[in-house]
Amino acid sequence: MSLTPYKSDIIQIGSLTMGGDLPVRVQSMTNTDTLNTASSVSQCIRIIEAGGELVRLTAQGVREAENLAAIKSGLRAAGFETPVCADIHFNPGAAEVAARIVEKVRINPGNYADKRASFIRQEFSDSEWKAELERTRERLMPLIKICTEYGTAVRIGVNHGSLSDRIMTRYGNTPEGMAVSAIEFLKIFRGEGFNRIVVSMKSSDTLTMVMANRLLVKMMFEEGMHYPIHLGITEAGEGEDGRIISAAGTGTLLAEGIGDTVRVSLSEPPEAEIPVARAIIKAVAGEAGRVKNPVAPLEKRRPGERWFPQVYTRERDRFNDESGAPYTGDVLTASPDELQATEGRQAYDRILNPVFNCDDPEQLAIEAAALLGRFFIARHPAGLCISNSGAVQGDALRRLAFSVLQATEARITRTRYISCPTCGRTKFNLQEAVRKVKEATAHLTGMKIAVMGCVVNGPGEMAGADYGYVGAGEGKVHIYRGTEAVLKNVPEAEALDKLLELINNDQARQ
Repeated sequence: MSLTPYKSDIIQIGSLTMGGDLPVRVQSMTNTDTLNTASSVSQCIRIIEAGGELVRLTAQGVREAENLAAIKSGLRAAGFETPVCADIHFNPGAAEVAARIVEKVRINPGNYADKRASFIRQEFSDSEWKAELERTRERLMPLIKICTEYGTAVRIGVNHGSLSDRIMTRYGNTPEGMAVSAIEFLKIFRGEGFNRIVVSMKSSDTLTMVMANRLLVKMMFEEGMHYPIHLGITEAGEGEDGRIISAAGTGTLLAEGIGDTVRVSLSEPPEAEIPVARAIIKAVAGEAGRVKNPVAPLEKRRPGERWFPQVYTRERDRFNDESGAPYTGDVLTASPDELQATEGRQAYDRILNPVFNCDDPEQLAIEAAALLGRFFIARHPAGLCISNSGAVQGDALRRLAFSVLQATEARITRTRYISCPTCGRTKFNLQEAVRKVKEATAHLTGMKIAVMGCVVNGPGEMAGADYGYVGAGEGKVHIYRGTEAVLKNVPEAEALDKLLELINNDQARQ
C-alpha cells in the first residue's frame, strides 16, 4: 500500500501558515477553566513560550465560548499573536459563537450533529443514511457561513472514542469508520466552497491511529483532496510510557510524509508536551522539521503467521534471547539515519539492532520509539536489541526495548494505562488520579485501564480497555467495564476501592 508522498495544501490560520513543505507545527491545549480568564491566559503564555505555535481551549458552552474573547484579548495585550483554537463537543451554538472570536474551531463529526454515542446498533436504509447526511449538512451551514465571513479555520477532528452510532452501525468502531466520518464532513465543507480545513484521526491505540490516517490519505487522494493533517495519540498517558506511545505512532506517520501539525497528549502540564513533540519531529525529520524523502508504509505481517518478538541483549558480537540462548539468525544493525532510510522487508524476521549515541534517557526513548515504531506496528522484526554508545546503558536499554514493544502492542508485558491530558472539562485532579490508579494496580499484567477526565471520549476510547475510571462531575467518578458504566457517580474518595473490587471480583469468576 503506497500512500506517499502526500503533500497537503497550504492554509493560513491567523498568523500561522501550515501545510505543503513547511515545517510540522506544534501545538497544545490548556487544562484550565475557560471561564477563568487570568489562569487561561497564563497557561496559554506558558505553552507559547515553550514553543507552542497554536493553543487550544475547550468551549463546552456558550459562556465559555464568549469568554474566549477575553482570553484572546489578554494574549494580544501581552504581545502574543499565536492563533487560538476553540475545542467543541456537542454544542454547535458554542462553535458558532467561538468562530466569530478565535482563528480556528475544532469540531467532532461524532457529536456535532449527533447526540452522544449509545453504542446501540441502529440499522439505516440508504435513504435514511442520506437523510442523516442532509440533516448534518443543515446543522453545519451556520458554522460554515460564519467561518467564511470571519476567515476562521476549522479542524474536523475525528476521535476513535466518539464515533456516531450511525457510523459505528455500518463500519464499526474502526479506522475505516473514522476515515468515512471525516470524508463526509470534508465533502460538506468543500461543497460550500470552504477549504480552510485541517483534519485529524485520533485514537489512544497506536495501530488504530496509524491505520485511520493512512485510510484518510487514501480516501482524500481519491476525492482530489489535500487538506493538512493534525497528528496525535489521544490519552497517551504520562512519563516515559506516554512519550514512547506518542513517538511510535506519530513518528511512523511523519516518516511516511503524513502530518502537518502535532500534539502530544500527556497527563502532565500542557507546556510539557511541546518539547516532546519537537523531539519526535526532530528524530524523524531533523532540523528542517519536515521529511524530505518519505518512506512507503510497511505492509503488516499476514494474519496467522507466528510472530513473537523477543528482547535481546548484546555481548560483543553475540545476541542472546531472553533465556540467555544465542541467536543464530540475521541481524540488522543500523544507525538512526540508516534506520530512517530502511524500507520494505529489510527488517523482516531479523533482529533489529539500532545503535544510538545519546546520554539523555528521555531523548533516547523518544528517538528510539519514533524511529522503531513503524517496524513493530507492521510486525516485521524477529526481535529488538537497542544499543547505545552514550551514557544510557545496561538494563535501561532492555526496559526501553520492552516499552517500544508495549507501545506498538507488538507484545504486552505489563498493564497499559490510557489517560487523557485533561482540559477545562475535567472536574478532578487527573494527574493525581493516574498516580493512584497506577500504584493500586501495579501488580496486574496484560490489562488496559483507562483514567479519563470526562465522558466526552471516555466510553469510546475504552472500547479497547478492560476497565475505566472516568470523571463524571465535581468529585464524582463512573467506573467502567469496557464501554459499560457499571458504577455511576461514585464519590471520588471511594472510587479507587470500587475499581479494585470490580477487577478482583471479575478475576475471581474467571
